[in-house]
Parts: sequence; structure tokens; C-alpha cells
Amino acid sequence: MSPHTIRIVGDPVLTERSAEVSEIDGRLARLCEDMFATMYAAPGVGLAAPQVGVQKRFFVYDLGEGDGPQVLINPVITETDGELEFFEGCLSIPGLHFDIVRPKAIHVTGRNLDGDEVSLTADDFLARVIQHELDHLDGVLMLDRLDEDQRRSARRAVRELQLGAGEPQPSLGSRFRLR
Repeated sequence: MSPHTIRIVGDPVLTERSAEVSEIDGRLARLCEDMFATMYAAPGVGLAAPQVGVQKRFFVYDLGEGDGPQVLINPVITETDGELEFFEGCLSIPGLHFDIVRPKAIHVTGRNLDGDEVSLTADDFLARVIQHELDHLDGVLMLDRLDEDQRRSARRAVRELQLGAGEPQPSLGSRFRLR
């Protein structure tokens, strides 16, 4: 297993919609192993393929609870219920956290690494993790979910983050740009 570099806000790959996975094979399984290693090293609880530069619709997650490490391929949320605002972070926006409103409960379908269909009802933290990672597959960052006041604050924080790292100030995608 070899960890990958996590793409950081400003990388265009994070703002593009990912393509469906057409073949579930050993190559995909090895990439998922590498993604778990990357996620654990970060540390985080979820990592989507675009965050390591792969434009495919799958993500890995592990809440450290009973079910252990999970892979969800070509996920689709089929139902949502309720609403919950909660503090959220992202490995692609290191060190910054924001209150994000999302559905409290979801039903999601997809496939696992064996190619078997997965049908899962999730709520609270698991629902939040799945929605966050699925957003990455659609080219949506949590910054895109902020209201205008929060966005102004986020722009400053991201600019400081990028300047502190000695990096140029890249665009934050078509919907979110540093100004």
C-alpha cells in the first residue's frame, strides 16, 4: 500500500464531476487499499477518488466502528430526511472547519468491491460522511454549501492557508474563487 497525495482546494480536479466506475477489478481494489492508507495517515474518516486525482465515482470510509472499512462505488442517494447543521472538515481543505447543513438521514445505493449491490440507510455522522464524500464525486466542496457570509470568511481563511504554505492562490473552481 502506498499513500497518495491529497489534492487541496484550488486543484481543478476537485470541481469536476466524476465518471461512473465501469469495471470493478483488482486495480480498483488496490487503489482503494492505497486510499485507505492515505485516509488513515491524514487522518480522516472518508476519502473520495477525486481527492487523490482519480475522476471516478467511488469513495472509502471508516468511522472506526463495527462495520470497519467500507468502499462505496457509483453511489446514489435515493431518499433524504430531516436537516442537521454540524461542524464539518475536509482533507482537501486542511485545518478549516465550517457549519454545514445537510439532511440528517439518507438512503444510498451503490456497489461494493465484490460488485454486490449495497443498499444502506444512514443517519447522523455516517449520513454526513457519505454525503460529504458523494459531493466530491459531483465536484462540490463544502465551501460551495456555505452561505454568503460564511463564504467571505472562508475565502480569507483559505487565502491564509495557501499563503502560509507558500503556494500560489489558485482558483477555487467556477463557483468559488479567491478575491
